Amino acid sequence: MGLWRRHILPRIVDAATGIESTRRTRVNVMPWVRGRVLELGAGSAHNLPLMDAEQIDRVWMLDPEPLGWKLARERVEAVDFEVEFLEAEAEEIPLDDGSADTVLTTYALCTVSEPLTALAEVRRVLRPHGELVFCEHGLADDPSLARLQNRLQPLWGRLAGGCHLNRPIARLIEDAGFTLGELQTGFFPGPRTLRYTYWGTARL
Repeated sequence: MGLWRRHILPRIVDAATGIESTRRTRVNVMPWVRGRVLELGAGSAHNLPLMDAEQIDRVWMLDPEPLGWKLARERVEAVDFEVEFLEAEAEEIPLDDGSADTVLTTYALCTVSEPLTALAEVRRVLRPHGELVFCEHGLADDPSLARLQNRLQPLWGRLAGGCHLNRPIARLIEDAGFTLGELQTGFFPGPRTLRYTYWGTARL
């Protein structure tokens, strides 16, 4: 599992997040990203080229696997703002309280072991009036599809490095003490069990 997680899975994620259909989902939230930005599960930095450099002061890329940072080198060197890699889990963010204006998460909450703990850490590192910006796949609003997602989850989780098909993203964010601002949902191209997507913003 160590070899799979540290050396193979990051390359699969790099390829998956680089395809055009996935890029189109993530680009929807980038206008809300600004200031001092912490990105959870940043992987190989496919979001960096989508950010508006005029709105960004600096970016902390947090990910537990350092291979993504190596794969991200060209994208990091191409942007006009400071980028720093933080090798850590989302449940233990190595930043001071109130450090970030924006916390960005795109297709990352699905693999966090303890999402409510991670979201509590997000609350801690956000400055007052800061914003959580998210684009995440999760539990569909169609009951029959949701039942299928629940049935598939045990096998899918083992194959996909702990990814969850069936997390109710909006409810998790609210349960963590955030107030949803923008919220949109819908299917993007790809397998319907994987592509029911929540995107929007939330504040404390």
